[in-house]
Amino acid sequence: MGAVAGAAGLALLLVSTRYGFQGDELYFLGAGQHLDWGYADQPVLLPLLAHGIDAVTGGSLFALRLLPVLLTVAGALVAALIAREFGGERRAQVLTAAAYGFAPAVLISGHALSTMALDLFLWTAVNWLLIRWVRTREDRLLLYAGLATALALQGKYLIVGFWAVLAVCLFVVGPRDLLRRKALWLGAAVAAVTSLPGLIWQARNDWPQLEMSQVLADEGILGGRAGFLPYLIVLSGGVFTVVLVYGLIRLLRSPQLAPYRFLAWTFLGLTAVFLVTGGRPAYVVGAFAPLWAAGAVELARGGGARWWRWLATWPVVALTALVCVALSLPVYPVSQVTKTEQPKNNPMTAETLRWPHLIDAVDKANKALPAAERKRAVVVTQYYQEAGAVDHFGPDRDLPPAYSGHRGYWYFGAPADSSGPVLYVGSDVAKLKPYFTKVRKAATAAGGPGESFVDGVPVWILEGRTTPWSTIWPDYGHLS
Repeated sequence: MGAVAGAAGLALLLVSTRYGFQGDELYFLGAGQHLDWGYADQPVLLPLLAHGIDAVTGGSLFALRLLPVLLTVAGALVAALIAREFGGERRAQVLTAAAYGFAPAVLISGHALSTMALDLFLWTAVNWLLIRWVRTREDRLLLYAGLATALALQGKYLIVGFWAVLAVCLFVVGPRDLLRRKALWLGAAVAAVTSLPGLIWQARNDWPQLEMSQVLADEGILGGRAGFLPYLIVLSGGVFTVVLVYGLIRLLRSPQLAPYRFLAWTFLGLTAVFLVTGGRPAYVVGAFAPLWAAGAVELARGGGARWWRWLATWPVVALTALVCVALSLPVYPVSQVTKTEQPKNNPMTAETLRWPHLIDAVDKANKALPAAERKRAVVVTQYYQEAGAVDHFGPDRDLPPAYSGHRGYWYFGAPADSSGPVLYVGSDVAKLKPYFTKVRKAATAAGGPGESFVDGVPVWILEGRTTPWSTIWPDYGHLS
C-alpha cells in the first residue's frame, strides 16, 4: 500500500508546477498578508499556511503544493488502515489505497493548495479513529478524533455537518454507547473552544460564511442539484466507483461489517443533506474512504458478482488510475493545451495559464499613467482571484497594491483616501463610474472572451475621484 500511495504522490509531484497558480492559491497568499482570526469564506488555517510557506520559500509554487501532495499520500495510507480495521489483508489494503490515491476528487484536490485537500485527509483520519474505536473501545481514539476535528474546523466548517449526521446515525443504528463516552465530548469541547476566535470574527462581521454558503449554492456549478449525483460518480472514478458502491451495499448488508453500518448511513445522510441544500458534490468525498475500504475487503474475500471481481483486478485498476491521472491532472504540454479547446472546456486550466496575460494588461495600463501618478495609483479588481494575482505577481512589475470588493478581499480594507488614479480590472466598471470624472479603457488582457474569466478582461483608468474611499467601500463589497 505504501508503493501505491507513493505512486499517487509521485504523479502529483511530477505535475505540481504545471501550469501555474490557481486563483484560490493566489487568494490564500493574499489573505496571508492580512492575517486575521477569520475570513468571509473560511477560517484562518489555509491563509496562515500559505503565508508561512511563501515566507520560507520565497513564493515557490512547488513548495506551496507540496503540502497537498503529502496530505494525499497520508490519506491513502490511512484509508488502507481502514481496510485493515475491517479485516482486510494486503490485497484489500492496496486496492483501498489505489482507490483513494487515484480517484479524480483526490487527485484534483491534491494538485493545489485547497481547503478540500485538508478536509479529505482529516475526514478520513476521523473515520479511521471512529472505526478503530468500534473495534478496540479505546477512548483515547475519540479524543484524537476531536483534535482532528478541531484542526479541520480551522480550514473549513463542513465537518460540523459530518458530525451532526453521524450523531443521528449513531443514535438510530448504533453503537449508541459511543455518544456517551466522555472522551468524545472532551474532544468536542476542544474543537469548540479552538473554533471560538473564528466564530467571534464571523459574529462581528454579520456571519458572512452563512451568506457565502448560499452564494455557492445559488451558483449552480456542475449542474447544481441535477448534476450532483452524476458528478459524484465522476469524482469517485470509474472502477473505483464500483468499489465504492459495492462497499456501500456491503456496509448496509454484511453481518461482518454490521458494527460499522452507521458509516453507510452517514454517507447517505450527508449526500441527502448536501443535495437538498445545494452543496457541492465534493463536500461528501471525505466520507468515501470507509466505503472504498469495505468494498475492497469484500471483493478480496471473493464477494460480489463475477464481473465486479474482474473489474477490481490489478490491470484494470492500473488502467483506471492512469485514465484518472490523464483526466484530472495537467499532464498535457502547454503548447497542446493552448492549441485545443481544452481551456474553454476547463476554465480552471485556462485560469492557471492566463495570469501573465492579466499582469501584462495591468502593467500596460499602469505605464499609461504619468510617473508621478503611478506612485499614488491603486489597482481595484472585479474578482478576488485577480486581486490575488496582482498582489503576487505585481511587485516584479512595480505595480500598485491591489484591492477588491469581492468576497474575502473586501474585508482586507479600502484604498487610502489619499490614493490617486485607479487601475480597474473587470467589465463591471459601471459600479465605480459615478465616483470618478474620467474613465477610459487602457488595456485588454490577451485571449478571447469565454476561455476563462481572465481572457479578454479590460483594464480601465479611473481618475478624478469625487468621493472618499472610506465612503465608497462600505457598500461596495459583494460575495457573488
